[in-house]
Amino acid sequence: MHRHYNGLKTAALLGLLTALILGIGFAVSGTSGLIIALIISLLMNGASYFWSDKIALRSMRAQPVSEAEFPALYQMVRELAADARQPMPRLYVSPTMQPNAFATGRNPQHAAVCVTTGITQILDYRELRAVIGHELSHVYNRDILISSVAAAISGMITFLAYLAWFVPLGGGDDDDAPNPAVFLAMLVLGPFAASIIQLAISRNREYQADASGAALSRDPLALASALRKIDAGARQLPLPADNQYTRTAHLMIANPLSGAGIAKLFSTHPPMADRVRRLEEMARNPREVGPVQFQ
Repeated sequence: MHRHYNGLKTAALLGLLTALILGIGFAVSGTSGLIIALIISLLMNGASYFWSDKIALRSMRAQPVSEAEFPALYQMVRELAADARQPMPRLYVSPTMQPNAFATGRNPQHAAVCVTTGITQILDYRELRAVIGHELSHVYNRDILISSVAAAISGMITFLAYLAWFVPLGGGDDDDAPNPAVFLAMLVLGPFAASIIQLAISRNREYQADASGAALSRDPLALASALRKIDAGARQLPLPADNQYTRTAHLMIANPLSGAGIAKLFSTHPPMADRVRRLEEMARNPREVGPVQFQ
């Protein structure tokens, strides 16, 4: 029921993004700009979707590892994938000392799981296994697909807002020309609203991956303990907010970038204290802990 409820919320949020596109297209008073934006966004985000795993792994300088190098990592991933009745993903390790992890891939057949060197040094076997369960859940829940769709629609909204500002698509004379105040509002509020909705989708998916990952590993308290350690480590060793890391920040189990003040409002991750609290509540209710069935 929890997964179905989150799916309904995601569908509603994607519906809001689509409604924003229709609203901006109507305000622009034409379909040509909408069609152009649609084609460009689909091409850009289609490429991002099919090659997202390579982009994310390259940005973190991740390297594939063999079972001889990390036998314990292979063992826990193999066990969890078998429990979920899913194929074994590719395994990578990033030399980054910040404790973090992420999964990428458009489906279980093209999945990759990456852990940083830092996370292997601060988590015990149970905690790392629970983190792997969280990351595998992102793949099994098709979160990469949802994120790609949300990014595509948000990109269309932003493009249309700028198109409405710089390209006069209204009437032919001053009396029929659109109100500049309307265009200014679309330029500012359109992308802002799209970003807020996309962040809501991303945060919602983190909660869902916590729940299904804890159920898959059957150890919500281990995941809660791991999240505390990862959060503390990420705060001590934040990654620079440049293009190399911002492209993959939303994939990480914890926000890897430094952020303070208003930047926290636009984090792609929900508050860590809230995530830990939910996991502890889950541990007090044995009926919510495994086995999990992925669709």
